[in-house]
Amino acid sequence: MVVNQQLTTPYHHVDPQQAVARTADGAVLLDVRDPAEWHAGHARWAWRIPLGQLAEVPTDRPVITACRSRARSRQATALLAREGRQIHDLTGGMRAWTSAALPLHAIGGQPGRVS
Repeated sequence: MVVNQQLTTPYHHVDPQQAVARTADGAVLLDVRDPAEWHAGHARWAWRIPLGQLAEVPTDRPVITACRSRARSRQATALLAREGRQIHDLTGGMRAWTSAALPLHAIGGQPGRVS
């Protein structure tokens, strides 16, 4: 069953280091968390578009979705994949991001945290 699910999933998972490499190549890191979570800490170059506003997501380059633990990013990834987008889901979410010692930035440029 798990193998079958993996073969039919229309998107891929990336870990935090792969996400950094893909954004360096032009991919968008899309953070679908709520405003309070975003303000507490986010990747410096991430775009914040709430789950309900995905129509604003760019169509001309790969997109990596992220949230705190992957519940919302999985929804966003599935929705965007159905539209034929080149989409990836950040494995482990922003918690994995900080566990990988990647920085988060809060509003005002201060060090951030996962809220």
